[in-house]
Amino acid sequence: MRNIRCVVAYDGTEFLGFQRQAGGQTVQGVLEDAVASLTGEQVRVLGAGRTDAGVHAAGQVVAFRTASRIPVERWPYALNSRLPPSVVVTDAAEAPAQFHPRRDAVAKVYQYTIWNGRFPSPFWSRWALHVPTPLDVEAMAQAAAMLVGRHDFAAFRAAGSTPVKSTVRHLMNLAVERCPREPECVRIVARADGFLYHMVRNIAGTLLVVGQGRRPPGWVAEVLAGRRREAAGPTAPAHGLCLVRVEYG
Repeated sequence: MRNIRCVVAYDGTEFLGFQRQAGGQTVQGVLEDAVASLTGEQVRVLGAGRTDAGVHAAGQVVAFRTASRIPVERWPYALNSRLPPSVVVTDAAEAPAQFHPRRDAVAKVYQYTIWNGRFPSPFWSRWALHVPTPLDVEAMAQAAAMLVGRHDFAAFRAAGSTPVKSTVRHLMNLAVERCPREPECVRIVARADGFLYHMVRNIAGTLLVVGQGRRPPGWVAEVLAGRRREAAGPTAPAHGLCLVRVEYG
């Protein structure tokens, strides 16, 4: 059996998330259906990240086992012909038999996008949170710098989520900046060895509190040290979040 690794981009607006579930369309589901349509095999497509409903991806990594002899360079074309327009396979490669897209990942990069214009943008409405009031991006960047490093991020984990062995994560980079060519666009880019459930969205919501002037940048360090979810900012909506890429050793 071959192990095929693919990079997948998708607009998550119409999906219930990545993981297959009853009662609605999922990214994993349409990928598995596409492989079945192509090869006649019932495969399980494994993903590097289980993105939530409404969350997008530019560089999700998936893998599946197949007995098909389709040349690896033809897989993107073959699958894309059977996928909805909102899901696109952008690359494919042969992977070692033991490769697992989630367990073998050493880092992931997420971006949270904010449209900081006076009025909503019809071109960004599906992929960015509209915040009409002015944001102090410099203050947000100062606050973000306090979160970089290996810390206990319990304050930024979704309340009531499934227990995990540890809430310590290494946040390698956390940048906040206005997009050079579109100053109304503000992006928060986070790179870490792993993320807790809703961690990026909770960080984004907390940084927005600072950007709106409701709290000073130093407040974020207090939230981190306190380890209490209720002390942090609100969870930012899902549609502003995108899985940019997954990194491997």
